[in-house]
Amino acid sequence: MTSELILGGQKSGKSRRAEQRAAAWLAASADHRAVFVATAQPWDDEMRARIARHQSDRAERVPGMLTIEEPLLLAAAIAQHSRADTLVVVDCLTLWLTNLLMPAEFTENSPSVQVAPAAVAMFLEAISAAPGPLVLVGNEIGLGVIPMGREVRAFVDALGSLNQQVAQRCQRVTLMAAGLPLTLKDAA
Repeated sequence: MTSELILGGQKSGKSRRAEQRAAAWLAASADHRAVFVATAQPWDDEMRARIARHQSDRAERVPGMLTIEEPLLLAAAIAQHSRADTLVVVDCLTLWLTNLLMPAEFTENSPSVQVAPAAVAMFLEAISAAPGPLVLVGNEIGLGVIPMGREVRAFVDALGSLNQQVAQRCQRVTLMAAGLPLTLKDAA
């Protein structure tokens, strides 16, 4: 298995597909390990409940997968956990980019605004340097209407750019819709 980017809309089956990839990886060999890197942050009650539900569902579907929480330092998490025998799942790139560009305490001079390009560059390098398989999950949000508001348009543009750069580095790219996978790229 090599690196795969799984894109789709909300509730399209992206995370389930990533979990299936991890379960298959673990089942293939007793020597295999899987690490789930969660990027969500529990900013409100609804998000806390959503995170708890995802943790419970994931533990049931892929009981052998270790979960770590890393909302910002994805390059370091990949470098720390990626091994030839370890599949790393990152879910999700959209929330990670949100954490970088629009933190809860966002101001025009937020340090996150200045570090985002460097963090993205380090993340892209970590993908290329990873010795083990990666499954990266992100949203495809550029299929709808052009959003109103400068900040939202800038975010849609930034996410589209990130998705393109990640897709270039991954051997496989899958688009999920209604729980069904559509292979966009398979260079494996």
